[in-house]
Amino acid sequence: MGGTLDPMTLATDTPEPQTRRQVLTPWAEGAGRVDTTIVLLICLYAAYSLTLWPLVPALIGSHPLLLEMVSGSTLAEVTVGAHSRLGELPLWWAVAAGVPGSMMFDWVFWWAGRRWGDRALHLILGRDPSPRAVARREARVARLERMAERFGPAAVVLAYYLPLPSLLIYVAAGLSGMRLRTFLALDVAGTLLWVGPMVGLGYAVGKPAVDVVHQIDHYSTLLTIVVVLVVIGVQARSRRRAIR
Repeated sequence: MGGTLDPMTLATDTPEPQTRRQVLTPWAEGAGRVDTTIVLLICLYAAYSLTLWPLVPALIGSHPLLLEMVSGSTLAEVTVGAHSRLGELPLWWAVAAGVPGSMMFDWVFWWAGRRWGDRALHLILGRDPSPRAVARREARVARLERMAERFGPAAVVLAYYLPLPSLLIYVAAGLSGMRLRTFLALDVAGTLLWVGPMVGLGYAVGKPAVDVVHQIDHYSTLLTIVVVLVVIGVQARSRRRAIR
C-alpha cells in the first residue's frame, strides 16, 4: 500500500547511535579558524613534548633550572630543590620556576573541550571502530562528564594526583562550561600543589641528590641517544600496528 512503511527500510534508514559517534573529526561539519588553531596547538604540544624528551638527560646536570622552566620535568624540580638547599637560589623561586613549563599547554585542552564538547574526549581516547572499543570509550566519556559536573574544580586542582591523564580532566573542565579564568586559577593551584612537594623533596635530600644528577650528567650523551632510540622504536611499533 502507498502509505505503508516497510519496517526493513525504516531500520536501514535509521542511523545507529554508535555510527553517529564514529566521527573522523571533532567538529560537526567544516573546520573553522578556531578548530584549525586548536588542532595546530595540539600538534605543537605533541612536537614540543617529543623534542624535550632527549633534552632531559642533556640539561639536567648543567641547566636544571632552565629545564624546569621549559618542561616542568619532575626530575628537574627535585634537582632545583636540591640546589636551593645548597643556597644557589631561593626556595620560592625554585617552586615558581616549575609552574610555566608544567601548565604551558593545559589551556589548549580546556579550549578543545569548550569548543568540541565530548568529541574532544573521543579524539583523545582514540577512534577504534570496533563495537567493544566504542562501548568502552562511551562509558569513559560518560564517567568523565559526570566527574566534571560534580567535582570539576576539585578535579582540576588534584589533576596530577588522580589515576587518569590530566589532559582528559582539562578537556572535561572545558566541556563542563568552566570559564577560562577559573580554570587557569585552579590549574595554577594544582600545579603548585604538585611542584611544591617535588621541590621540597629535593630540598630535603640536598647534596646527595645533586651528586646523583651530576652522575647522570656524566652519561648524558649516552642517555640522550638511548632516549632517541626508544622514541624511534615506539613510533615504528605504532606504525606497524596501524598497518596491520
